[in-house]
Amino acid sequence: MKQDTICAIATAQGGALGVIRVSGPESIEITARIFTPAKAGKDIKKSQPYTLTFGQIYNGKEAIDEVLVSLFKAPHSYTGEDSVEITCHGSNYILQQIMQLLIKNGCRLAQPGEYTQRAFLNGKMDLSQAEAVADLIASTSAATHRLAMNQMRGGFSKELTDLREQLLHFTSLIELELDFSDHEELEFADRSELHQLANQIEAILSRLVHSFSIGNVIKNGVPVAIVGETNAGKSTLLNVLLNEDKAIVSDIHGTTRDVIEDTVNIGGITFRFIDTAGIRETHDVVENLGIERTFQKLSQAEIVLLMVDAMCTQQQLNELSTKILQRYQDKKIILIINKSDLIDEKAKESIIDNIRTKLPTMEYLFISAKKRINTDTLQQKLVETANIPTITQSDVIVTNVRHYEALTHALEAIHRVQDGLSANLSGDFLSQDIRECIFHLSDIVGEVTNDMVLQNIFHHFCIGK
Repeated sequence: MKQDTICAIATAQGGALGVIRVSGPESIEITARIFTPAKAGKDIKKSQPYTLTFGQIYNGKEAIDEVLVSLFKAPHSYTGEDSVEITCHGSNYILQQIMQLLIKNGCRLAQPGEYTQRAFLNGKMDLSQAEAVADLIASTSAATHRLAMNQMRGGFSKELTDLREQLLHFTSLIELELDFSDHEELEFADRSELHQLANQIEAILSRLVHSFSIGNVIKNGVPVAIVGETNAGKSTLLNVLLNEDKAIVSDIHGTTRDVIEDTVNIGGITFRFIDTAGIRETHDVVENLGIERTFQKLSQAEIVLLMVDAMCTQQQLNELSTKILQRYQDKKIILIINKSDLIDEKAKESIIDNIRTKLPTMEYLFISAKKRINTDTLQQKLVETANIPTITQSDVIVTNVRHYEALTHALEAIHRVQDGLSANLSGDFLSQDIRECIFHLSDIVGEVTNDMVLQNIFHHFCIGK
């Protein structure tokens, strides 16, 4: 693969400008065959790296476009190879013509993520940094952007590297003892110092493992289920929160028969809203399937918006309390009294008294989804309820499932080291568990990762990156 010269369009269609990336041992030579500098006598093969050259791309004698050519020479490039970036006009025709010329002259079309994969293989970044590139491209909020930037800059890698170095130092001392096993009195590795180190590493690994719950929410969004009886206004509220007509709204009971999901950014936090089928007794087979899915989604939600109709709050609360409140007490539930514009203040006071009597700890809010009354307040309450900590670029928070699994295995290994030290196990057993911990930490940065894992990671990248 390293002998191939690859090319790909790196920009989305429709822009004023387009960029084509070329990387590999023949990238400069191939580009020179189709590019003529505007300045007479100039040769990009002799140009200094990090320079721009203006000129034209030719197909034979036919000029295709006026372009700028950026030159990068190994190892000082993104991929660690000789690289060229051609900036042309954004016409799809022009971009395809230049791509065809590059391929005709010896390039190969790049695979998804191949530029970043080459950067990893050439030692320009470790695997966790390479994965952060994809996260940065996919970031949809300030928090996901900060986490991806920190990981791409090596904040996560540095913490893992420090742990590995300390563990390697101690396992080398323990294995040195094994070489002198005939002299039982020799002890190169201070057991009390190793116990202290194991405790420190256990605390760090536990913090990283536990951070995944926050990282997963930040990356994938806070799941919020909107539940209630039919015709309570759930679909209307979903449309208001998403600011689009995502769900069908009707006065007919049982309109929503399946789960509808979409995401929106509120206050810098991504929320994944789930509009569910109205909960009621019905003989409709399809509607019952939708209600069954409602309960499945409820188990996945972090926050539940329990919606009732202000015109019949007492009845709906009594029915929903047995079906929802009893089964999902561990959820963050906000009681939403919808259609509040249709009742007077006296009715509101009666509802509040009823809530305080039967559900004294329940948060509640009166809204009118149809007239958008108090919907802004609801959004603020969602941000408060999500309780996502402020993320800075120095914070190390795990967002990747692969990293989480490796850290979990590393934590299990360090627990065995702690138990072994407490039980005064011999050095060979301790060394095995320490090395297993090192193995799982190394797996995150890509020092022991197999080809199948690499293919799976880079397959999900976009072409051109």
